[in-house]
Amino acid sequence: MVIGAGSGIGAATARQLAAEGARVCVADINLAAAQSVAESIAAAGGEAFAEFIDIAEEAAVNAAVAAAVETLGGLDGAHINAADLRVIFEDTDLLAEDVAVFDRTLQVNVRGHFLCTRAVLPALLQRGAGSIVYTSSGAADAGDSSRPAYAVAKSGLNALMRHVASRWGREGITANCVAPGFVYTPEMEAGGQVPQSMLDGFLGSMPATRLGKVEDIAGVVAHLLSDQGRWINGQVYNVNGGALMR
Repeated sequence: MVIGAGSGIGAATARQLAAEGARVCVADINLAAAQSVAESIAAAGGEAFAEFIDIAEEAAVNAAVAAAVETLGGLDGAHINAADLRVIFEDTDLLAEDVAVFDRTLQVNVRGHFLCTRAVLPALLQRGAGSIVYTSSGAADAGDSSRPAYAVAKSGLNALMRHVASRWGREGITANCVAPGFVYTPEMEAGGQVPQSMLDGFLGSMPATRLGKVEDIAGVVAHLLSDQGRWINGQVYNVNGGALMR
């Protein structure tokens, strides 16, 4: 199950997993976008179906996971990738920011992931093993002068991941985070909303020859969800072209 799979990294992950033979639930708050991704997977010969999910609402989370488990006949892994990217533009600094922005950011990026984890864990435990991968961010460690709510949320997400890895590792569960750097998504490119000067600035800040692609992240997520990733647990993988080295 890929949660937040209607576009960007989540969509690329769903396609990567399907290409490797997984049956995939494509879940997103934008059901039409999720259906489009599922249709593209089917057209490529894979197996996928779409479900609506709003990770800020517990009932919607539980319903989506229950539908995924029923359709799939069980659950082997989940990529929890959803985020509210609209509010991030209002995430300024501690003194200027509206408390509602801080609350909304934590509601989705921490509480929402908590709800998703509570929903998928029983299904994974019932299988006797399973993997959860969360999409975190280098913002948790970078020390940015802006976006405090986002950084706090991602730090909290890293802590949630380590709790899951520690508490249920002996029961066959692995939990890890992938922390992307700047990824130039197809949606960004098609929309033309990111000025070239900003793209040049991102590229100039890292020891790399290009910007990140959604496939770069999807490949790491797929590995962590696979049998080859079974001995990786409780880790944050920074995938950022070397922009942040730890």
